[in-house]
Amino acid sequence: MNSKQFGILIALVVVLGAAGLWIYKKGNDSSGAGDPTLGRKLLAGLAVNDVAAISIKQGTNALTLAKKDGTWRVAERNDYPANYNDISDFLLKTREIKVLETEKVGAADLTRLSLAEGVGSNSATQVEFKDQGNKALQTLLLGKKHMRKAPARPSPMGMGEEGWPDGRYVTTKGSPDSVMLISDPLMNIEPRPEQWLSKEFFKVEKLRSLAVTFAEATNSWKMTRETETGDWKLAEPREGETLDSSKVASLSSSLSSPTFVDVAISSSPESLGLDKATNIVAETFDNLTYTIKVGQKTGDNYPVTLALTAQLPKERAPGKDEKPEDKTRLDKEFTDAQKKLEEKIGKEKFCEKWIYLVSGWSVDPMLKHRSELLAEKKEPTTGESNGTNAVPATVNETQ
Repeated sequence: MNSKQFGILIALVVVLGAAGLWIYKKGNDSSGAGDPTLGRKLLAGLAVNDVAAISIKQGTNALTLAKKDGTWRVAERNDYPANYNDISDFLLKTREIKVLETEKVGAADLTRLSLAEGVGSNSATQVEFKDQGNKALQTLLLGKKHMRKAPARPSPMGMGEEGWPDGRYVTTKGSPDSVMLISDPLMNIEPRPEQWLSKEFFKVEKLRSLAVTFAEATNSWKMTRETETGDWKLAEPREGETLDSSKVASLSSSLSSPTFVDVAISSSPESLGLDKATNIVAETFDNLTYTIKVGQKTGDNYPVTLALTAQLPKERAPGKDEKPEDKTRLDKEFTDAQKKLEEKIGKEKFCEKWIYLVSGWSVDPMLKHRSELLAEKKEPTTGESNGTNAVPATVNETQ
């Protein structure tokens, strides 16, 4: 290789190296590597353990979650206990959320991205974290959700034409003109008190009898069974009445895992129709009695109250032909079972203090009238009414 060829080779290497460096820098710039805010945690400085209250506001709607006596509560529901897991998950998630993009914007952009402060239709959702002294630790403004583009072909998951939210535009209180796109849409962060309530409720187990008393006595009914898996029978049946097993099959499980939608506030029992309530009484093989009052249905929900009583045996009755070597084991099983029942009673009696709003789909099956639970009476076939076989009449044909 002569000197001329060597010089050309050197020049080519320099040109290629410069081009590569330019492409590399451009790639870094387009990915945001030059912005120190990208990839960082949104609220990395938030001391989760210091948060004692969370305020969420959007327009005229407001929600306050506050820790009182060691328990998170919903202020707008007369300090009803909040769902601790939801609050804990939100705090931890907020601290870990990362910034994907950042951009300086003007007032018009804030409105377009639903990040404007105020009470208008495009106002931001303000989330404020406070300490025990009600001092603000961090304030976050949540705006419009970022939508992932919908696929060209319809999605089997039901993704709409606009796609699916995969992030959200946010700002912090101190930098309203700096908009960030974060990696989580924070779908459930709304000022809806009912959404944040602890949904622990009563649960009727080992049902022995179920009775429903209506204002119209002829509609009332009671059914019982002798064992936990036995067939249901109508108590004090009238002549010709028999329960239809297919119609009562779901009733035994209706109270096994009930849920509520919300708790009523500032309403008297009379205004909810609870002074003329339909009464449901459920008795269990564990000697627990649940008395449930159901008021007048409003919209999709019924107002419901609960009263719980128990008659637990203090000692275990020895079984017939019980062997001495089995006594210790059986006594321990009895004691453990009683302890669990006492804990269950303690938790469920908390429900006696409140009026709950329960969805109609879970209550309506319990409110069937007596006639709706009975097997249909079979009409006698021709000739069976007097116990004889019918003989067709002879037809004389006229020739």
